[in-house]
Amino acid sequence: MNLSELALRPGQDPARAARPAFLTARGPVSNADFQRRVFALAEELTRRGVRPSDKILLRMVNSADFAAAFLAAIWIGAIPVLQNSQLGRSELEYIIALCEPTALLVSENFAEDPATAGLLPHAPRLVVESVGRPDSSSGSTAGSIAVSAPFDSERDAPAFIVFTSGTTGKPKGVIHAHQWLDALGDSNRARVPPRPDDVVLATGEWSFISALGHNVLFPLRNGVAGSIMDGRASPERILRTIERDRVTLLYSVATLYRRILAIPRIEQGYHLRSLRGANSTGEALEDSVRDEWESRIGCPIWEHYGISEAQMVIGDGPGMQKRQGSVGRTWGAQAAVLDDEVRPMPIGSVGILAFSSDYPGFFLGYLGDDERTRTTRRGGWFITSDLARMDADGYVYIVGRADDCFKSKGVLIAPPELENAILGLGRFEEACVFPVPDKEIGNRIGAAVVLRGDVAHAPINAASLASALAGCVAPFKLPHLVRVLEELPKNANGKVQRRQVARIVLDQAPMDAA
Repeated sequence: MNLSELALRPGQDPARAARPAFLTARGPVSNADFQRRVFALAEELTRRGVRPSDKILLRMVNSADFAAAFLAAIWIGAIPVLQNSQLGRSELEYIIALCEPTALLVSENFAEDPATAGLLPHAPRLVVESVGRPDSSSGSTAGSIAVSAPFDSERDAPAFIVFTSGTTGKPKGVIHAHQWLDALGDSNRARVPPRPDDVVLATGEWSFISALGHNVLFPLRNGVAGSIMDGRASPERILRTIERDRVTLLYSVATLYRRILAIPRIEQGYHLRSLRGANSTGEALEDSVRDEWESRIGCPIWEHYGISEAQMVIGDGPGMQKRQGSVGRTWGAQAAVLDDEVRPMPIGSVGILAFSSDYPGFFLGYLGDDERTRTTRRGGWFITSDLARMDADGYVYIVGRADDCFKSKGVLIAPPELENAILGLGRFEEACVFPVPDKEIGNRIGAAVVLRGDVAHAPINAASLASALAGCVAPFKLPHLVRVLEELPKNANGKVQRRQVARIVLDQAPMDAA
């Protein structure tokens, strides 16, 4: 079973072949034209000496070229290695040393990329030219194209490698199998059942598994169109793309939903009625943001919890009742809350979130790090880095990353809980809570906030914020130190860099204390 064959469905019916696989600023790319591009690239890679199990490094931005190159490599049994296109020379050298690729595929905009110049001097380097508008033969079926058969892969054989965003150190190479597409495809289809006229847009770069699945592989597998946004995500660019392609399903991160809502009356400048649902992952989505989005934009946001080692494993959706504070229920993988000895904890207790490791959608292991693989896969469980609790009906409540939570006066402080309360005041676009080491109480509670553009710049300090939050959170959870910033630093996937926020704040002048 080859992942590319599952996504492409060669020999499809003529009606599907003529429908768009992708919608771009240059026009639609039909399924038939897209498949021709995949098969042409597969033939070119074979001609250049790429063989099954060879690793191929992709240096590309979101485009039909990216999708075609990714699937062409898998078609011939090679293993594409995805990395964020913003990485610099030293980061690429680290990844290359780890995965030892035998070829490099770059998109046209990286043809003269100094970061990759000379990195693989003895390996083929292929510049993948852009897929243009459909030609006059776009209506022909993929079955009429003479192509080599896909490489016959075992279900649990390596198919592709993604790299984590490196929020806690160097990026980790996560190896996924061909069976990943079946397992996660079924789960995502069950959570948000596709409709024939759906157009799907994910705002992240496809080097991250969430965007790769939602914007490329699941639309292809389900016969719906993927919308491709030009350039990096911004509120205006996202909404322009929704308007251009009449996007029906949006996948993004909470930070971008907050940024959109922070712009006064932005929804009045775009036609957004095509949206039937939005999806949020990657970080906690505050109830206040969800409620404001539905009120102003006119569609719900369904939250889901995902990890690079799988993709979506917990979520809510259009077919289930939302419970405030919960990220939803599991899809496909069994979840549990465990103690430090990997034993299940009582219902409602806070512990380490884990999933049954026999779920076929889980990764095979970390590239070059067998010890880390063994550490995270123990006792039949995949052990995450998150703290959570679960209710009697299986709804999961994420408390926060274990390494983000901290104690103040002996009490566990979960930053997402306090951030949610701060954002619920309606005055802030973003909030980030972090520990400030203190000899007397262990840690003081620090908070950095970004004011919304439609809010008057009244003085904000620990005392004023504590007054505003009175009754919303317990007094011992109120921040001791507060700083207003113009923006919060984020990684390439749009997640706030909590440790960097703390460094910025603590390097500044002394703050007001509560």
